[in-house]
Amino acid sequence: MEEKASAPLRVDAETAIILREAYHKIEALFRADHYGLYDYARVVAGKIARVDTFYVGFLQGTSRVRYPYGYDDGRYVDPDTHIFGPNGQTAWLVRRRQTYRFAYDNGAALHAGVPIGDVGRRSEDAVTVPIFRPVKDGPDQLFGMLSMQSYAPNSFDDNAVRAFEWLGGLVERVLTREGEDREALRRLPAGDVGPNLLTSDHVMEYLAHRVGSIREIATEGMDEPEVSAAVRSHLTRIIDLTEHIQSELIEMLMDTDEGPERRYASLTKAQQSVAVLLVDGLDNDQLAAELGISLNTVKTHLSAILRKYGMANRSQVADDVRKYLAR
Repeated sequence: MEEKASAPLRVDAETAIILREAYHKIEALFRADHYGLYDYARVVAGKIARVDTFYVGFLQGTSRVRYPYGYDDGRYVDPDTHIFGPNGQTAWLVRRRQTYRFAYDNGAALHAGVPIGDVGRRSEDAVTVPIFRPVKDGPDQLFGMLSMQSYAPNSFDDNAVRAFEWLGGLVERVLTREGEDREALRRLPAGDVGPNLLTSDHVMEYLAHRVGSIREIATEGMDEPEVSAAVRSHLTRIIDLTEHIQSELIEMLMDTDEGPERRYASLTKAQQSVAVLLVDGLDNDQLAAELGISLNTVKTHLSAILRKYGMANRSQVADDVRKYLAR
């Protein structure tokens, strides 16, 4: 989100103290802990105004929003993904690229979207702050949002809205710096180093490890001397369920199509670097500039890639590489 560096934030003294403390804690504690970052942002927002519902959403593709964190009326809301329509709050943010307030349309855009938390209750006030990432040679890209909602009307005055926008900007800067760090690593010469990309293999391995940690905690609980029979029964069920999940996660990987992976693995490291960028639709000149190689070298790599893939054009290769990256 865009801020004027020289303009002081117009909030009251108590709010300023809360935000200053939030700045120092977020800088010190939550650079690599996204859940902790979102959870703490919710706590800070709740110190400034009544916040019954709080969620973080990120745009993906042209019409999808993923919600990694949500909290409603004191309860954690399971992460979810939704396709957003033309009339909801997300579409409103995409069109206007500014903070949404309930008062702008009496909640019409808010209630036109997918409700979060208790669907039997309607929010009576809301502030949703867009978060952006910088784009080279273009306007900043809207990539997410922080939403604060209340079941009581008139919960968010101008002071709260300004504070929420500042808080959203702080979260934005933490996430943007991480992206810049990844970009700096990605820009290193790729001749001898393959691309470091997140795949479904990585996701499955991460989930299996985290589920294993839950199983270990439950197992430790079983060893406590004063555990009741009822609690022991629940812990046994948790252990059994986590063991099943770990086994099922590994078997899920066996059902994936190995063709895209096999074709991608047949490329040299330099060819892989070109193939990955084809997914982004880069032309030959852009590929040369991005990788720091000559146009002739790009053409040589592309010819070799098409031959190894046995495909007629680069768009077919891009689709196949995209399948590999999403495996």
